[in-house]
Amino acid sequence: MGKEINISMLQMSSIIGDIEANIKKVKNITEQGLPENCDVLVLPEVWTCGWACDEFIRTAQNIDNSSVIDFLSQTALEHNVNIIGGSFIEERTGKYYNSCPVFDRKGKLVKVYSKNHLYSYYGCEEGTYITKGENPVMVNLDGVNYGLTICYDIRFPEIYRAYRKCGADVLVNCAAWGSNKPIPWEMMTKSRAIENQCYMVALTQCGPIRNGEYNLGESRIIDFKGEELGFIKNKEGIESAKISLNEMYQFREKCTILNDIKDNYEVKILCER
Repeated sequence: MGKEINISMLQMSSIIGDIEANIKKVKNITEQGLPENCDVLVLPEVWTCGWACDEFIRTAQNIDNSSVIDFLSQTALEHNVNIIGGSFIEERTGKYYNSCPVFDRKGKLVKVYSKNHLYSYYGCEEGTYITKGENPVMVNLDGVNYGLTICYDIRFPEIYRAYRKCGADVLVNCAAWGSNKPIPWEMMTKSRAIENQCYMVALTQCGPIRNGEYNLGESRIIDFKGEELGFIKNKEGIESAKISLNEMYQFREKCTILNDIKDNYEVKILCER
């Protein structure tokens, strides 16, 4: 119960469509900024190719033959750190997924979460290229439960409540969030932490995309009350924070909000006679 975890998030500006250049960038940022006592390193959504839907198929890789998987596995082993690997475009049996691979300290691939909700608005076409993941995925790393989500998933509180009911300690959202939506990003990520009494890692890319579009940056590590423990504005680098599971568990014992959830929220519609 007294467990403390050191979490680091890596914010970056991906080079569109260039996997090997982005691998080199992550390697450099990690070697320069990752603390020695880091327990978990989190990367952003599609850091491998940037948020460019028309590049997804060309940059897709199969897990069994992937430079991305090999690199993250080796990084986890070299730094003795668990890695929540943001996302890459995964090819699987002729379909394509926006997938988050997770590695333990020995470099073993332990879980893969595929994005459950696909963003296809305002000119974005993720759903044209990508297949929805079927289920939420929670992973246990060093005795801590992490509920995994990617970007647009943040708009669906149901998935986070499901994680909390299954015993989540930390909620993770790896994103490539547009710079024109700063208020929804801050409000929704803090809300998911508060309403579920969980720590939250809300990590996005920064910098230009293309055609005058930009990633927001503003990555946060948030505690179970909505307080920011770590923040990166709009630059590349690593930000870290220590979280205390004991404090969170004590708070949950004092404020048992999940006990007040009703089994049914049937809406009664009243009509005038």
